[in-house]
Amino acid sequence: MEADEQVVSVEQKGKAGALLEVLVVSAKLGLTSFGGPIAHLGYFHNEYIRRRKWIDERSYADLVALCQFLPGPASSQVGIGIGVMRAGVLGGVVAWLGFTLPSVLALVAFALVLQGYDIASAGWIHGLKIVAVAIVAQAVLGMGHKLTPDRERVTIAVITAVITLSWQTAYSQILMIAAAGLAGIWLYRHHTAEGLTTLHIPIRRSFAMGCLALFVGLLVALPLLRGSAETGGLAIVDSFYRSGALVFGGGHVVLPLLEQEVVPTGWVSQADFLAGYGATQAVPGPLFTFAGYLGAMTGGISGAIIATLAIFLPAFLLVIGALPFWNSLRRSPKIQGALVGINAAVVGILLAALYDPLWTTAILEPMDFALAVILFVMLVFWKLPPWMVVIAGAAGGMVLGVL
Repeated sequence: MEADEQVVSVEQKGKAGALLEVLVVSAKLGLTSFGGPIAHLGYFHNEYIRRRKWIDERSYADLVALCQFLPGPASSQVGIGIGVMRAGVLGGVVAWLGFTLPSVLALVAFALVLQGYDIASAGWIHGLKIVAVAIVAQAVLGMGHKLTPDRERVTIAVITAVITLSWQTAYSQILMIAAAGLAGIWLYRHHTAEGLTTLHIPIRRSFAMGCLALFVGLLVALPLLRGSAETGGLAIVDSFYRSGALVFGGGHVVLPLLEQEVVPTGWVSQADFLAGYGATQAVPGPLFTFAGYLGAMTGGISGAIIATLAIFLPAFLLVIGALPFWNSLRRSPKIQGALVGINAAVVGILLAALYDPLWTTAILEPMDFALAVILFVMLVFWKLPPWMVVIAGAAGGMVLGVL
């Protein structure tokens, strides 16, 4: 593939200079971008669009629309897309690395501390579990207002939650997402989007199709290979790749998918799982870096590397693969209808996760509920940043531990 077909103008910079620039800027964002995916998109806009003008406003809006349509971590995918448009496919890799590595390192360090000391029953760990309840409750509330505004979508969400709670397997969530997509195609077959613009991206369709083929091939082949050769590394790759490939609607939805992969298998205890999820709220960068923590708890440093690469790989393949086809796909009523149904199902899956495992594990006494309410108010009404709420939750857990 020719260089001029993959790289948007880098203003006379050499390739190495452009890559270094992308790495430095994305690392800065990775160290400072607190607040979740919506906040990340604001940070990206300020740094990449307003300050540096790497792409124009219209292209940024189209890229955000694509990444919200695709499964995976939307903010990370937007960063990858900007890196690709700035410095080619390798630029996308560098942009992801800079944005992701700071929080991965912090969470891996946290996991190693948990493994080295018997603090799993400490009061501040219980506080982190309660933080997770408040965080997901906020996510359910916000996503519910946005993604289930009518009777049909509320019904899809509730049915999904009921089935997810009564049939708790890794496959139930996948099947519910597929069924919701089909329901959305039927219910919203006349749904159309207006005011769409055209996203220009210099990637050949043949290269994009290769990425999509690899995405599907790994999704099909990894479970088969895992069944024929039960090696620890391959099992981690399969579990985290599948989780990264099937997350619709936001990073918080990865919680129930990962919980089904790592807790029943005994890789991570439910207490350590929820403690890590709470800690993830205190670090900048994408929520998917939770995989680094889980990988470290499962297999040390090598496990953290494998899990992190596996959970983000689908996001990279999908962004590269979908960019050249997005202009036509987004205008299809069937595609739009399927997305409407899937997003409603996502709210139901997250609602089910709010109850089990979060509520059933963290809210054990009336004072636990009181702390959860306080943390929820801090998030939703006081609008404090998540890292402050995490600190407050850990401190509250310590207080509850001595009462």
